[in-house]
Amino acid sequence: MTVPDHSSTLTGWREWVKLNGIGVPWIKAKIDTGAQTSAMHATDMVEFERSGAPWVRFLVQPWQATDDDAVEVELPVHDRRTVRSSSGHAQLRPVVLMTISLAGREIEAEVTLTDREEMVFRMLIGREALRQGFIVDSNASFLGGRPPRGTRRRNRGRA
Repeated sequence: MTVPDHSSTLTGWREWVKLNGIGVPWIKAKIDTGAQTSAMHATDMVEFERSGAPWVRFLVQPWQATDDDAVEVELPVHDRRTVRSSSGHAQLRPVVLMTISLAGREIEAEVTLTDREEMVFRMLIGREALRQGFIVDSNASFLGGRPPRGTRRRNRGRA
């Protein structure tokens, strides 16, 4: 067995993560070992070119129960991937690179952008990100900590 050259940080099956690089201080994510790539709920996606390179503009709606506090983001398109959802539907999605703070560690991860409005979690953290030194305890939640109570209430649609 090869010993990783990084920590083995324990996470639960769901965690609060930070996306400080795009102005999203908290978003609840499902830690999904069944997904290869991480995915984020993105609306109003517009692809465009900047200096000859592909970019994408989109809205991140961090709260599960409301569209309040949406953040407009512009990032370079890192790749495009065909992703098969759990229902078997294939979709070509833009992939962007994001810095994710998970369980107190910052990692860079590839994130596909898609409409997850009907899903419980606005973000999934997939295996490619988890390979950077995370172990998932499927019986635990929020091992990386929780945001303040007011933030959790906003996520549930309560002011």
